[in-house]
Amino acid sequence: MLNSNSSTNSPDQPALDAGVTRSQLRNRRRGRKKLLLLAGAVVAVGAMAGTGFVVQTSVVAQNERDAASATMTAATGFAADQLAAYSTVANANAASTATATIDEANLVIAAAAGKTDAGDLASSVAALSNFELLTPSRVFKLVDTTKGKSAGVQAATAEVDRVAAEQQAAAEAAAAAAAAAAQAQADAEAAAQESSSSNSGGSRPSAPSDPSGAQAIARDLMASQYGWGEDQFGCLVALWNKESGWNINAYNASSGAAGIPQALPGSKMASAGADWQTNPATQITWGLGYISGRYGTPCGAWDTSESQGWY
Repeated sequence: MLNSNSSTNSPDQPALDAGVTRSQLRNRRRGRKKLLLLAGAVVAVGAMAGTGFVVQTSVVAQNERDAASATMTAATGFAADQLAAYSTVANANAASTATATIDEANLVIAAAAGKTDAGDLASSVAALSNFELLTPSRVFKLVDTTKGKSAGVQAATAEVDRVAAEQQAAAEAAAAAAAAAAQAQADAEAAAQESSSSNSGGSRPSAPSDPSGAQAIARDLMASQYGWGEDQFGCLVALWNKESGWNINAYNASSGAAGIPQALPGSKMASAGADWQTNPATQITWGLGYISGRYGTPCGAWDTSESQGWY
């Protein structure tokens, strides 16, 4: 049997300690509740403080990203989501520009061969050929350098070509002038010959019908040694009639000319024979040779004698 003074405790209610009143027990419970509330408040405050730190960190990071995007946008003119496309376009543009510059420079180098030094330009082209390994900014710098050197080589090549063209033009002009002078000389000589022939043709003497002595010897030698006919014989007869009268002993005291052909001096006729002083055939042989070598024919010698008084 239970003590009438004792009470049955519920499972969630601890039994009263000896000497502990119900009032004290209630006070203890209230104290524990306050501790629990305080702990919960602390936890809540901590949770709120942690959330604020995370939020603050996220905001700073976002601000930094926004600042970086703004900087890139200002530098490139593209928004952040366009930067990847910009990079692709820049690389493609650099490659296209480099290729075109290399092709143009190679043409300049080929044109400069044997004319001017293109070594620096070739080195610049070699460096630019590695454009796939370079940044676009570096490629464009090399493009500018290559174009500058290419312009210099082009100018030097053009100067060499200009000088060569001037020299060739001068040479061609000189050759043309020489040819024109030669043609003019030939035309003048032909005209003079034609004029002489026309002027003297009617006055050239005819050959004697029955030559004798020295004249007969001369006619035979003309025909056998030079093939000259009667027309030339007539000029020869007239020429030596004028010079010596066909006299083997003729002598010009003022000039020293001697013999039928009036050789000056007479000793020249020794080349035709040692008997030149006494043999008319020797004198005639020498005289015909002189006429042939100097005037071509007896009529040529006669025309000269008529125009200037001697032959």
